[in-house]
Amino acid sequence: MLAKVYVTPKKAILDPQGTAIAQSLHALDYAEVGEVRMGKYLEVRLTGLSKPQAERRVEEMCQRLLANLIIEDFRFEIVEE
Repeated sequence: MLAKVYVTPKKAILDPQGTAIAQSLHALDYAEVGEVRMGKYLEVRLTGLSKPQAERRVEEMCQRLLANLIIEDFRFEIVEE
């Protein structure tokens, strides 16, 4: 199984990287761009687990290591390969 994990700054947290990207896109004439939020994407391959077990384990991994829960949100999906 493959866990696709997305980690992004919480809405209340300033995102200077996202702001810089948005400004650069505006400079390249992409005027339609509004806000940009910069995050992380991770792929975690799992073996020997059922889908419900994998979901519980990935939730735990995100809470304990992959995301800083003070300033980041996370979501994930489990894909059977």
